[in-house]
Amino acid sequence: MTNLALEMADRFKSIGVTSVYGDPVEVDGAKLVPVALAWYGFGVGEGEGEGDTASSTVSGKGTGSGGGGGGFALPIGAYLKTSTGLRFEPNVVSLMAVGIPFVWAVGKALAFVIKALKK
Repeated sequence: MTNLALEMADRFKSIGVTSVYGDPVEVDGAKLVPVALAWYGFGVGEGEGEGDTASSTVSGKGTGSGGGGGGFALPIGAYLKTSTGLRFEPNVVSLMAVGIPFVWAVGKALAFVIKALKK
């Protein structure tokens, strides 16, 4: 049986910067390149063996396999190239969706630090 974890890693090693920047698109004479933050993860499993184990009532030859994965992409804006130059236009809604929990977490951490310093 092949090593499933190494096989999955080989398939996912090409995921990187190319998945974060989209293909250039022309809109009303201006070129834009979408930008996103991306996270990917995967897990695999294998198994072999025979017979009963203390935690299982299954008997016979053992086999196994398994796997799963997922990803998340958050559009953060686009690079916009016009006749006047190149600039980054942020996606305000996405930045707020990320920013609000971040500010909350920093505030909570800061409150713990201040509380610890008062003692």
